[in-house]
Amino acid sequence: MNGLTIRRLAVAIGVVFAVLYAGAAGLTLSPRLEAPAVAQTDGAVPGSALGTTNDAEFWRQVRKGVTGSVSIPDSKAAVLVQSEGDNWRAWRNGPIAWVGGIAFWVMFFVVFGFYMIRGKIKIQHGKSGRRILRFKTIERFAHWLTAGSFIILAVTGVNLLYGRYVVRFFNMLTGETAPGTMQGSETYATLTEIGKYIHNYVAFAFMTGLLLVFVLWVRQNIWDKYDWGWIKKGGGLLFPTEHPASDKFNFGQKTVFWAVIIGGGVLSFTGLNLLFPFVLFDLQTQQWIHAIHATVSQVLCMMMIAHIYIGSVGMDDAIHTMTDGYVDENWAKEHHSAWLEKLRRKGKIQYKQPPADQPPAQEQTAPAE
Repeated sequence: MNGLTIRRLAVAIGVVFAVLYAGAAGLTLSPRLEAPAVAQTDGAVPGSALGTTNDAEFWRQVRKGVTGSVSIPDSKAAVLVQSEGDNWRAWRNGPIAWVGGIAFWVMFFVVFGFYMIRGKIKIQHGKSGRRILRFKTIERFAHWLTAGSFIILAVTGVNLLYGRYVVRFFNMLTGETAPGTMQGSETYATLTEIGKYIHNYVAFAFMTGLLLVFVLWVRQNIWDKYDWGWIKKGGGLLFPTEHPASDKFNFGQKTVFWAVIIGGGVLSFTGLNLLFPFVLFDLQTQQWIHAIHATVSQVLCMMMIAHIYIGSVGMDDAIHTMTDGYVDENWAKEHHSAWLEKLRRKGKIQYKQPPADQPPAQEQTAPAE
C-alpha cells in the first residue's frame, strides 16, 4: 500500500467521523454531545417538541380537564385528567359521610329521648272494642311495597357508604383479616357486589310503590282547614292533651307523604341516571347526581326513623293501620275525628268483628260499599 492510498483512507475515515459527530451534536444541541438538563430549558419539553409551549403550562391545562381529540368512539376518553373527581370524592367522603352519619344518630337519640319523656301515646278513653277499617288491602300493599323496598335500598346503600369503615373497625378490634371471615376484605367485597345488584333491581319495586302511593293518597294529602289547628297544638303529641281534629291524614302525615313523594322522585331520577349513565348528562354532572342521590337518601332515612317510631311503638294501636287495616274506634275519634265523622255521615264505616276478649260493639255493622 503506497502513501497515496493511505492518505485517501485517512481522509475517508475522518469524513465518516465528522458526519457522525455532526449528527450527534445536532441531536443533543451541544458541541460537547451532552443533553441539556430539563431545568436549563425553562420548563420547555426537551427537543422543543411543543414549540414555545411551556411544559408546566401544558400539564396545568391537562389538570384542568382540557379536552383533546381521540379516534375511538368514546369521546370521553379525550379528557386525560378529570379533576372534578377530586371534588366529588371530597364531598362523598366528607360532608355526605360524616354529616349524614352524625345527623342519623342525632335523630335516633331525639326519638329515643322523646319516648323516654313522653312515653307511648295511649288511647285516652281506652279501647272501645269496635274496630273500623282505615286502610284497604291495596293501600296497605302500596305502603309495604314502598316501605319494604326502601329499607332494602337503605341497608344496601348505607353499606356502600359506611361498610368499609365498619370492616376497619372490626379489624382494629379483632385483628381478623382472613378472607373467610366477615372482617375479610374479600368477603366484604363479595357481599357489597351482591348488595349492589339487589340495590339496582329493588329500586324498580320502590318506584312502583311510590307511584301507587301517589295515585291512592294524593287527594287526601292536600292542605285542608284542619292542618293549621294541628300545627298549633303540635298534633297533640307533645303533651297528653286533646288531639286536634284532622281528616284521613293529619299535617304530620302529609309532611311525610310529600317528603317521600318528592324525595323518592329525586332518588328515582338520580338513580336511573346512575343506572344508565351518560344518557342525559356528562361525567362531571353524573358525579353531582351521585352526591344528590346520597344526600337525599340520608335525609329520608332520618325522617323514616320518626315515622317508623310513631307508627309502631310510639303510638297505641297505630301499627294495626298497616297490618290488618283496622283501628279501634276511639283511636279514630281521637286522632282523625273529622275523617270518622265524614264516614259516619256517609254511612261508610266498616266494622270488624271484635275478638272474644273485647266487649261487643254497641252499633250495628254498616254495610260495606
